[in-house]
Amino acid sequence: MSTVELYDLSPVLRLMLTGLVLAAGPLAWIWLRHKKATVGHQLRMLTLLTLFLTFDLVLFGAFTRLTDSGLGCPDWPGCYGSASPLGAQQHINAAQAAMPTGPVTHPKAWIEMIHRYLATSVGVLIFAMTVGAWLIRRRQRKFGTKLGTDVSVGWPLATLVWVCLQGAFGALTVTMKLFPLIVTMHLLGGLVLLGLLRAQLAMSALPSPTGAPAFAALPRTLWWCVLGVFFALWFQIALGGWVSTNYAVLACTEFPSCQGSLWPAMDFKQGFTLWRSLGANADGGYISFQALTAIHYVHRLGAYVLFVMVLALSAALYRFPACRTSAVWLGVLISLQAATGMSNVVLGWPLIAAVAHTGGAAALVVVMTGLIFTIQRAGSSVGLGRRAKLSLTRLPV
Repeated sequence: MSTVELYDLSPVLRLMLTGLVLAAGPLAWIWLRHKKATVGHQLRMLTLLTLFLTFDLVLFGAFTRLTDSGLGCPDWPGCYGSASPLGAQQHINAAQAAMPTGPVTHPKAWIEMIHRYLATSVGVLIFAMTVGAWLIRRRQRKFGTKLGTDVSVGWPLATLVWVCLQGAFGALTVTMKLFPLIVTMHLLGGLVLLGLLRAQLAMSALPSPTGAPAFAALPRTLWWCVLGVFFALWFQIALGGWVSTNYAVLACTEFPSCQGSLWPAMDFKQGFTLWRSLGANADGGYISFQALTAIHYVHRLGAYVLFVMVLALSAALYRFPACRTSAVWLGVLISLQAATGMSNVVLGWPLIAAVAHTGGAAALVVVMTGLIFTIQRAGSSVGLGRRAKLSLTRLPV
């Protein structure tokens, strides 16, 4: 592995072709399923499908990390300069013979490359979404066409820029050998991508039909609570990513105590030194167990706080009929997060619970982002004043 060129762009065209082929299926499905709909509706359905596939990609990324497959192919963007593990069998065989349970094996190579194929196809879909939005907007400005929905080029363009940045972090994840800060930022970047797609859906939603249910008033103080929970959620996700990328989950194997104490020995300074290699401290030596304990326990303490905040917000939102769907989703998701989080600890970090924990965090981001941007759009439509109350007809998840 030490002689492998970290960047080998020779297979890049074949990888791009693979992404095009994989993206052709969803694009064809959207066209066949909605060919009689307006182009604006088609674009919205493409965005929704891309959101679903990006959610799946986030889950598969977690699966890749949790199966230690992140270095299954130690170069980028291909596998030993090939577009698939089939062309790299000789290299993989040699690496696997030297280290049978090491980072490079045939199963791990396939897991890593499938993740890259899926990421490339999502990138193609987002590119198609951006081009489609630009063409629709251009036609609308030229001919004044009524599209049945708002079409913005800004959101798809921002999403396209972000997915390119996410690809760069994916490359650095491999070439910097699972550097914890880079891997954590790659995880956060995937969730930001989900948020951008969900925001785009909220901002392009069709206006509520005439005769919709009576308006429900949401106090401005509750709006600030929604924002507060949203930022707390992202902070907790960052802590969770830091736990996962440092493999600190098993620093505590009991609940609610840790190592037989409610306040175990911890080294916060070493644990939260961000710029260091995997398993190392800032001086290059091995990271201490006390540092891993600090990483784990801070995330656990944050989980307690976020659990109470989300349940309180869910109860407050449930009082307003327009918000009940979102309120129920928030309550269910945070309860599942608590269950999968405890399962990771007491059951020894089972793969299904660990992937589900990442999926729960992603789902919370989707629900909270949809709630915030739907409120913002509804507020703009009724011309909220600085101290006004917000009237909503419906808040989709």
